[in-house]
Amino acid sequence: MNEAIEVVRHPRARSARLSVDPATGAVRLTIPRRASERAARAWAESKRGWIEAQRAQLPQPRPFVPGAELPFAGETVRIDWCERGARRPAIIDGILRCGGPREGLERRIERWLRGEALALLSAETEEFAERAGVSVERVSVGDPRSRWGSCSSRGGIRYSWRLILAPTAVRRATVAHEVAHRVHMNHGPDFHALVAKIYGEDPSPARQWLRTHGAALHWFGRES
Repeated sequence: MNEAIEVVRHPRARSARLSVDPATGAVRLTIPRRASERAARAWAESKRGWIEAQRAQLPQPRPFVPGAELPFAGETVRIDWCERGARRPAIIDGILRCGGPREGLERRIERWLRGEALALLSAETEEFAERAGVSVERVSVGDPRSRWGSCSSRGGIRYSWRLILAPTAVRRATVAHEVAHRVHMNHGPDFHALVAKIYGEDPSPARQWLRTHGAALHWFGRES
């Protein structure tokens, strides 16, 4: 089945451009504001071979099913399900054990991961906020596709819960990045200097890891 193509008009686009989102697999056709959508769609349809080639390079879905392995806070754990076990997931000796009915297992694991992410990210935010001499109003988690964290002018920081799946250094560098925005709401030299200072080392490798491997984290928990 051909993948649906989303059409987006962009005021600064000078020509039609096709892209495949590495985090979702969605196909987007960006066109100038006054361009013919019909002609652009026809052109996009002629590029089905290119689209399929791009989609073939995407990560494979990694559903939370018994026996599956997933990264967690810098380690790799395997899901072990036993219906008679406790419904609440818990890591015991490197095994993510979860009981209860098989139905809903995936949702229980994701809820648990979100909770663990919120607890860990909250603690690390407090740690870096103390280093930076700032306060953070509130920490929350969500599942955005285009960013790993955001800091509001009111002092709230929101992270992707999927950072719990990233290496520890990558997660902590992201927290330092967002906390630094409590001082500098920009990406100027002073901001980057503060990130490096409170993180304790050069955060560039961590940011590069996210650019290279971050999209694959969005495929965990997906069945298709």
